[in-house]
Amino acid sequence: MGLQALLEKYVPSADRRSALTHAQALGVLLRSILVEREPVYRQHETVHGFAAGMFGIDAEQMQRLSDDRIGRALDRLFDADRGALLTEVVIAVGLRFGVAFERLHNDSTSIAFCGQYRSASGRALRARTAPAITFGFSKDRRPDLKQLLFILSVTAEGVPASFRCADGNTNDSVTHLQSWEALRAVAGRTDFLYVADSKLCSYENMQHIHAAGGRFVTVMPRSRQEDGQFRKWVQDHVPAWELVWDRPHPRHAEGPRDRWYVYRPALPSIEVWPITWVWSTLLTLHQRARRARRLAAATEALEQLQRRLAGARARLRGAAEIDLRVAEILDRYHVSRYLKVQRVVREEHRFKQTRRGRPGPDTAYRKITRRRFDIEWTLDAAALAYDEKSDGMYPLLSNDRNLSPSQVLEAHKGQPAIEKRFEQVKTVHEIAPVYLKNEGRIEALFTLYFLALLVQALIERELRLAMQRATIDELPLYPEQRQCRRPTTEQVLRLFSLAQRHRLLRGGHTVQLFDAELTDLQRQVLALIGVPTSAYRARA
Repeated sequence: MGLQALLEKYVPSADRRSALTHAQALGVLLRSILVEREPVYRQHETVHGFAAGMFGIDAEQMQRLSDDRIGRALDRLFDADRGALLTEVVIAVGLRFGVAFERLHNDSTSIAFCGQYRSASGRALRARTAPAITFGFSKDRRPDLKQLLFILSVTAEGVPASFRCADGNTNDSVTHLQSWEALRAVAGRTDFLYVADSKLCSYENMQHIHAAGGRFVTVMPRSRQEDGQFRKWVQDHVPAWELVWDRPHPRHAEGPRDRWYVYRPALPSIEVWPITWVWSTLLTLHQRARRARRLAAATEALEQLQRRLAGARARLRGAAEIDLRVAEILDRYHVSRYLKVQRVVREEHRFKQTRRGRPGPDTAYRKITRRRFDIEWTLDAAALAYDEKSDGMYPLLSNDRNLSPSQVLEAHKGQPAIEKRFEQVKTVHEIAPVYLKNEGRIEALFTLYFLALLVQALIERELRLAMQRATIDELPLYPEQRQCRRPTTEQVLRLFSLAQRHRLLRGGHTVQLFDAELTDLQRQVLALIGVPTSAYRARA
């Protein structure tokens, strides 16, 4: 990759007397993210647990490493032209490893922070604008925490191609133009296929890409009129579905088969681009089961509210408060279309003697009427039947008229590759919690996490391609030597985690050096990814 040289180029050290350059300090932190994932303040002790040179620095430089030294290196990385750095790194990766940039997927996720971060309001830091750590739409379902937006693009093989950090309250729809321009510089052309979710489907985004000669595939949102027109059309028409995939159930051997169909209606979008409708049988079952669960939960909540209204101490004052509670229940479970709730007034009558004493035949009574609120609800069967007609269906939009409906679906179904990278950055690499207060250093740290994802993806790609060339279907990388069909970098690093080198000393001088004894499986993996076994032997 030539990553160390590029870091030296874009993050140079002004003071030549420094024993540890900024690029070397950043290299230490990058290796730590890949291997140990320790916070910045523990890098000094982490490095000393490995042989000299394993983190790109020698024994003398290991003594001078500190969290303050790494922090200053992060400052310089924030000040550097990180966009040009990442572009040059990805281009070098494409040339070195033959990574194709024909199809690129884009998405974003939120990184939550524990703390106030009052000063991180998008302020200027050394002539650059730092991202604002603030509240926004949390994709981790933590609206109580402030966040930043982590925007990532990957190739069809899952290799990261670009990264950007944005304010925590940034809407995804305004991020695509800058992301597409960055990918344009990486790919060196405009005709690559850009795949993204429904936030791309706006007039400004699509027209910009189309006018520049680009191609895209996106999901049309429910707010588009074409969506409603087709769902109305299928009420009394049967589309001529084309079967694309007919596969076994992905999780249950005895479950229903996973079938995917496509259909291209004659009527295009308002931009005169072809629409591809997709229908999944498993998605149909999933949506109907989810609707049934929501209806059951909403009905239970309404029954609880009804019992409370009927109680002696309802503690609900007025019709407005009751209507608010009903609206909250319907919104929480997204069933306002199916459940029609009505507030009613019920009268309760009782009779009381007008005078004291034992009642008799001539006793007079007066009628006391008490009015209380109650709720009634009905299920809108017509709305339910209407939506069930189009369950499991959704539209895809592309400006490339040469793509067949099955090719559009295939491009769209590559989106889980980027979700896998988000899962790895949050679980394997443990990007949160972040033990930094300066938002400039945080953005620089996120850049290193992108580089870690890039290295990880390349290791996985090279190993899997080598397994295909050697006609190896599985490797025993799981615990208890269970077979693994698609090895990950985490499993490869775990395989070598116990490799040790021992040095016998007498009077401070080396008497004998015992190199790591590699197993047959370790040697096989090293041969597949092209790493010589001499890398685990001490240099003379």
